[in-house]
Amino acid sequence: MKIKYLQLFFLIVILVGTSSCKDSKNEIKTIPQINLTKFVNPFIGTGGHGHTYPGATVPFGMLQVSPDNGVSSWDWCSGYHYSDSITIGFSHLHLSGTGIGDLADIRLMPVNKKVDLAVEVKTRDDVPYKSLYSHEEENASPGYYSVQLKDFNIKAELTSSLRTGFHKYTFAENDTQSVVIDLGFAINWDKTTASKISVIDKNTISGYRHSTGWAKNQKVFFVARFSKPIEKYELLNDGSYKNDVTTVEGEKAFAQLFFSSENTNKLLVKVAVSSVSEANALANLSKEEISFETVKNEASETWNENLTNITIETDNEDLKTIFYTALYHTQVAPVTFSDVNGEFRKENDEIVKAENYTAYSTLSLWDTFRAEHPLLTFTAQDIVADIINSMLAYYQTNKILPVWTLYGNETNTMTGYHSIPVIAEAYTKGIKGFDINKAYEAMKTTMMQDERGLDHYKKFGYIPHNLLDESVTITLEYAYNDWCVAQIAKELGEEEDYTYFMNRSKAYEHLFDAETGFMRGKNEAGTAWKEPFDPKYSAHRINAEYTEGNAWQHSWFVLHDVENLIQMHGSEAKFTDMLEQLFTESSEITGDDVSADITGLIGQYAHGNEPSHHIAYMYNFANKPWKTQYWVREILKTQYNTTPDGLSGNEDCGQMSAWYVFSAMGLYPYSPASGEYQIGSPLFKTSTIKISEDISFTIKAENVSDENMYIQSATLNGEEFSKTFISHKQIMTGGTLQFVMGNTPNKNWGITN
Repeated sequence: MKIKYLQLFFLIVILVGTSSCKDSKNEIKTIPQINLTKFVNPFIGTGGHGHTYPGATVPFGMLQVSPDNGVSSWDWCSGYHYSDSITIGFSHLHLSGTGIGDLADIRLMPVNKKVDLAVEVKTRDDVPYKSLYSHEEENASPGYYSVQLKDFNIKAELTSSLRTGFHKYTFAENDTQSVVIDLGFAINWDKTTASKISVIDKNTISGYRHSTGWAKNQKVFFVARFSKPIEKYELLNDGSYKNDVTTVEGEKAFAQLFFSSENTNKLLVKVAVSSVSEANALANLSKEEISFETVKNEASETWNENLTNITIETDNEDLKTIFYTALYHTQVAPVTFSDVNGEFRKENDEIVKAENYTAYSTLSLWDTFRAEHPLLTFTAQDIVADIINSMLAYYQTNKILPVWTLYGNETNTMTGYHSIPVIAEAYTKGIKGFDINKAYEAMKTTMMQDERGLDHYKKFGYIPHNLLDESVTITLEYAYNDWCVAQIAKELGEEEDYTYFMNRSKAYEHLFDAETGFMRGKNEAGTAWKEPFDPKYSAHRINAEYTEGNAWQHSWFVLHDVENLIQMHGSEAKFTDMLEQLFTESSEITGDDVSADITGLIGQYAHGNEPSHHIAYMYNFANKPWKTQYWVREILKTQYNTTPDGLSGNEDCGQMSAWYVFSAMGLYPYSPASGEYQIGSPLFKTSTIKISEDISFTIKAENVSDENMYIQSATLNGEEFSKTFISHKQIMTGGTLQFVMGNTPNKNWGITN
């Protein structure tokens, strides 16, 4: 009997320390519980030009509850910058790593005294409820943020569920407990146009904030519910206090609410928003009792579950922090936009309903089509079709696929139509859940209309520099968009369309100058290049041939026809010589209006902006894969770290981090719609992608180290593997790709005749 009790005891111990599941043979196996959230540092990217925020959200959540410094400046695009030490409160909508600032809607600030909200506020310095804070008393982890407000001796804590934000304010004992709601003070490109605050009952307020900025027609409705009754309140409208009213409505609405300090020094608040109405915001509001710790723990558990979609093995703790923080950043955008009932607002104020899908917004497609969206086909495949259905809903408004959607608005920011490669990639990879015929109609219609230079593109076969700024970048990107349309035309049997778009996808040939090796601006007659020419010259968005860059950075964007680009250079040797010059040239950027986005320079390669992200992988196409291995490692090593300055440029809604996630594993989706991944240099001993509950794909790197960056040999599922790319289909079937690494190049591996 004693032996049986001991056996039972040890069985309990094992089960407590692990979870169990059944494998494909229906045999129970144990899986250790892993807490990967401890490796995530949300402050990475909040310094430098990263433009991330440290606040609380859940994967692809509707809300991003985060502190605002109150500064209007480029490095405060997310509302927060690590260099700052003053906060003006906590708002519920934020952008992650963008180059334009907006949102920061529905701001709450706890205070311990009455403040004068009637004072005129022109800058952050005038805000009467601002407070100092210290990073030593500030903490952040996935789904949680806290800070000590020095001026008011209040600890503020934030967490979130999918559609509800939660605040917990801890006041000093017997101190005045009050909350300011400011719907008027706007930061960055944003400007309040109308707002309202209503006291609904003793615990609830509601209202709206309408604004214009990057999103021209942004309407945010909200409901906030407090854990204590509101003992008294003061309401203001446009700088004037209003007596004996329960509602104020005007351009700028403010409120200060007061609560009893008896019973507890803690005040809890939950807030929900909607693009549709206050009624929808109320429906979005969590119906659970306000339990901050429960929500915080659930948010952490949700993040941990999502992070376990990719697991790595390395002895370097800093690399774990960089990797899992990057993986975290790839899942904060796009954001949920439709309400719990499926409704959402479009930019023309039409209210539509997402039937059988969730609508998403904050689609930074010029950036994210490159690696962020390809990563989602592994880590969040269930939302890929919903994102496409959201694009198709936006398409219905203007009959053009979205360029950059923000809170349901088309901002038309950046060049090209990169909804198109996202759709083509999803279909190529076999993702279901959207109507490919409707999607193809949208792709074709978008590329056949006349806006944003397409009229010139169709007429001349390229965009002449004298007719439209950024003509080279736009031409190159339209060529890739055309190739993506052609791939779907071929899949659907539209042979005439396939031929048409494939021919048009060679538009880049018009702009290649064989004498210099660069893509250059060409005149309307097609007889002359734009002069004078300096490949290091940059002009930011005006009188420029290149978008946020120069000829060195943009002349390589031929994702769909690299072999032809190599031939146009004259030979593989000439092509790779120029690539090598890109990385070793001086980092001087010339011009009087240099784009601030040109950051993270290695030579003229600019990792801090997306046009450079594929370039290091181009050696693979020219029989020098060891050069790809070298430069990818150099980028991994020099452009990412564990500090707030740990990103070399704007995070751009996940793209900067998605590059790291893929490249650290040893892969990169060079041309996303091709369904293939180029092979670089794996950074970890093991990387495992969870394909399903029963299938995983593992990348192993034997002898890997800082010095051992070169692939010596490889096997795929035990068979010799000597290609420099692998298909999505091969990865999805599962298995093991194993590399043997060394400190000198093997110039025979991955070479084709």
